[in-house]
Amino acid sequence: MGSFGASALRLLGLMAQVAGWRPGEFWEATPADAAAVLAAWLPDTGAEGMDRGRLAAMMEQFPDG
Repeated sequence: MGSFGASALRLLGLMAQVAGWRPGEFWEATPADAAAVLAAWLPDTGAEGMDRGRLAAMMEQFPDG
């Protein structure tokens, strides 16, 4: 498992790709904000919401850099 910093940078990159967030917007957002954006982006999540597996799959599909 990576460090918080490494994980945050990966999520920042993902949110930049998916939602067009800049770093300031990412750091001002709450985890619920990010989850809502990701849930809306993946319509098949339904009531299940976003879990670690779905987030990992999305991060693999859209890698940073």
